[in-house]
Amino acid sequence: MSRQIVDVDMLELFKAELTLCKVKKGEIVAVLSGGEDQQEYAQAFMLAAQSLGATTFHLNVPKYGQGKVAGVQGRHALAGNQPAIDTLKRVDMVIDLLGLLFSREQLEIQEAGTRILRVMEPFHILKKMFPTEDLRRRTELSRTLLQSASKMRITSPGGTDVIYGLKQYPVISEYGYTDEPGRWDHFPSGFAFTQATDGEVNGTVVLMPGDILCAFKRYIQSPVTLTIKDGYIVDLKGEGTDALLIKNYIDSFGDTRGWAISHIGWGANERATWHHIAASQELSSEHIMNALSFYGNVLFSTGPNTELGGTNDTPCHLDIPLRGCSLWLDDIHILDKGNFAYPELKAPGR
Repeated sequence: MSRQIVDVDMLELFKAELTLCKVKKGEIVAVLSGGEDQQEYAQAFMLAAQSLGATTFHLNVPKYGQGKVAGVQGRHALAGNQPAIDTLKRVDMVIDLLGLLFSREQLEIQEAGTRILRVMEPFHILKKMFPTEDLRRRTELSRTLLQSASKMRITSPGGTDVIYGLKQYPVISEYGYTDEPGRWDHFPSGFAFTQATDGEVNGTVVLMPGDILCAFKRYIQSPVTLTIKDGYIVDLKGEGTDALLIKNYIDSFGDTRGWAISHIGWGANERATWHHIAASQELSSEHIMNALSFYGNVLFSTGPNTELGGTNDTPCHLDIPLRGCSLWLDDIHILDKGNFAYPELKAPGR
């Protein structure tokens, strides 16, 4: 058997991350993975947790049923494995290298008081986008502002003009670490989001060149106009490939709930880069946290709302970060053409 050597830089970074998560002596930290994926991460996180005085172990499950289809949510190898789920409910913290997002199993584990940290990106992204206390301050402020609002309006020079009714669902802030019982976060990240009140999204969203189709890791090339009525896309128009691609993709699931409007929010991580998809040489191994988190984006999405307590569990999900939008919460101006208009949300030096 070969001996696995953990990179010292990785060990130190993961120790710093778990320190932000307030891992301490007497806690139990479980690392969850599937198959042979992320084995170096698993070892490094366990060693980092151990160095902080925690008891740690690795729960590895077979990767049966784990599809590689982009955008498919809530389908993972822990589904139906109740003994493993019960084990994770008894620990203080789970490092999720498997990907439980949008799943009932994740919610069940959180409800037991276990905090969960999802880690999917390669090491150079974790290092570049490492969370800060100021990022937490700004994303928590974003959450507070969203919690206080009853209406969100988004416009853009390309023709977007859409209104979301708010208040029915909770607000989630992701800043890259978790130190509270039952809280989930994604390392790295940097955004806040919520879900509209059921049936209360109306207007037009125009996807413009440079907006990102995260499921396909590509930029929109030509405008796509989405007409939204009562929380569903009722018309999609566009002359280019993008409109055909979006329509064909959603239709392929055979589930009309894929046309529903999902979460909405904005990115605030100044270390994330919009151009990353075009510049990266390692895109096949990377997730989408640069796209979801980049500073000043409006995070528009379609499909499921189970992460926020809703009942739409369609596997069809599209995250589409929009550039250059303006956004208001009631009468509070949050974004002005992609720049923060609310002073306390601006990053240092911005």
